[in-house]
Amino acid sequence: MAVVMVAGLLGLAGCASEQGAAGAEPRDVAAGTPTATSPSAPASVTPATSPTGSPRPSPVPVTGPDQLLVTMEVTGGFAGVHKEVALRGDGSVHTTDKGERAVRRTSPAQFTELRTLLGDPALDDVSDLTMNMEAADLFQYTLRFGGRTVRTDLSAEEPALDRLVQALSAWLPK
Repeated sequence: MAVVMVAGLLGLAGCASEQGAAGAEPRDVAAGTPTATSPSAPASVTPATSPTGSPRPSPVPVTGPDQLLVTMEVTGGFAGVHKEVALRGDGSVHTTDKGERAVRRTSPAQFTELRTLLGDPALDDVSDLTMNMEAADLFQYTLRFGGRTVRTDLSAEEPALDRLVQALSAWLPK
């Protein structure tokens, strides 16, 4: 509880520094205007320690504004969904859904949170394929980050991967 409260306060402080008292509303990068929707992820989804008891992960480094930190493609389900989200080194989030493209900006706190989720050492232990081949109509998630590709349907218990998918999914169009 204290971790969430501290992270929430840090998130508010980061938001205030970039956008003043207006809040942490994602912005349309091209137009510089607030977007209609904002991610609904919790203020912090990173635990204070990893399941092995090691210290909290560090954010992955950024080498430049055009760096592609992570992409996630969501496909499948009964309706045949196909959505994509990509996080770049400048803090922009690019999404695609049904041919519609959008670019939004993370707040400094959101950007650090996403980079910290990517820096979780527990992701190194996640198999490149965690799919229930007997299940039907599950969403499939293909993530590309750190030079690897991971495919999952979230049927396996992989807390670090689940947190990353949840945080990235919050940026997808509803």
